[in-house]
Amino acid sequence: MPTIAAEYIHTMVIAMTPVLELRGAIPYGLAHGLPFWPIFVVAVVGNVIPVPFLILFIRPVFAFLRRSRVLGTFIERMERRAHLKGRKVNRYKTLGLFILVAIPLPGTGAWTGALVAAFLDIRMRNALLAITLGVLAAGIIVSLVSYSAFFVFFR
Repeated sequence: MPTIAAEYIHTMVIAMTPVLELRGAIPYGLAHGLPFWPIFVVAVVGNVIPVPFLILFIRPVFAFLRRSRVLGTFIERMERRAHLKGRKVNRYKTLGLFILVAIPLPGTGAWTGALVAAFLDIRMRNALLAITLGVLAAGIIVSLVSYSAFFVFFR
C-alpha cells in the first residue's frame, strides 16, 4: 500500500504527463482519498512544471527528431497539429492561448499550449502567464466535474 506522500507524487507525475495532465491527476487524487486543496495544488504545479522547458526546447528537439526515419513522420504530424491549433490562438494571442489551455478537452492543455506558444513565438512571460491561468481554470473545471461525478456515483 503506497504512502500518502507517494500518492501525491503519483498525482504530480500524472499531471506532468502529456495527454493526461491534470485531467487525469485530479480524478486520480480524488480516487485515492486525498483532500481537495493538496490535490489541486499538486496537480496545477505538476502540470505547469514542464511548460517553460517545452517552450524553450521543443523546436530544437523537433528539428533533431525530424531527421529520424522512425520519428520524422510523427514529429511532422505534431507540428501540423500545433500549427492548426495555433491558427485559432494566433488571432487572440495570449487570450487565445489561455482559452486553449483552460478548456479541458482532448487536444488541449498545458503541453499543447506550450507547443503552440513555441511555434507562434509568443514571449515566454506572456505564454507562462496565459498557460498557468489556463491550467488554474482547467483545474477548477476538472475539480467541479470530478467531485460532482464522485458524489453522484459514490455517495
